Amino acid sequence: MSENLQSTGGWISEEDYLAGELTREIKHEYIDGYVYAMAGASRNHERIAGNVFGELRSFLKNKPCEPFSSDLKIKAGSRFFYPDVMVVCDEQNQHDYYTDSPVIVVEVLSKASRRVDETTKRIAYQSIPSLKEYVLIEQDFVDVEVCRKSEGWVSNHYFMGDSVLFDSIGLTLTVEEIYTRVDNDEVRSYIQEQQTLL
Repeated sequence: MSENLQSTGGWISEEDYLAGELTREIKHEYIDGYVYAMAGASRNHERIAGNVFGELRSFLKNKPCEPFSSDLKIKAGSRFFYPDVMVVCDEQNQHDYYTDSPVIVVEVLSKASRRVDETTKRIAYQSIPSLKEYVLIEQDFVDVEVCRKSEGWVSNHYFMGDSVLFDSIGLTLTVEEIYTRVDNDEVRSYIQEQQTLL
């Protein structure tokens, strides 16, 4: 999403937004009656989101919780967002195109999206009663930020060599697993360091 939040038009209803998303080629997020076009994602963005989604899908196979990637929306009050990855466990009001009860939400940060992910989305997501963990992952350097409801939404940061516990579903991932195939300076440096230790 654009850092400056440029709306694509005037106010529209939730119903019109949801109907429009079924036919639009570009995804839009909806904030208080206004729609905002989403920007395309980089390779590193897709690698990180894919790594996390793949690990979640494998771990949750044959379990009641279900992971979703960036094509299913979250409804948070009067706002709709497309998170990069989320997990839904106990959904009371099932809708074909959105959920209002994720337990984990993961956003991969970019220069364009960071401000919105760290402010507007953070506030909206943390207002969702079911949400237990909000995860922000940098793509241009190594930093996995996990905010847990059980800890008052305090930020915990994880780096190469660390393991990250997704407490709400009992899954632990290493930061290396999250950044598999990602190409940035910190990942390259870490790989070189590990190779010199062999």
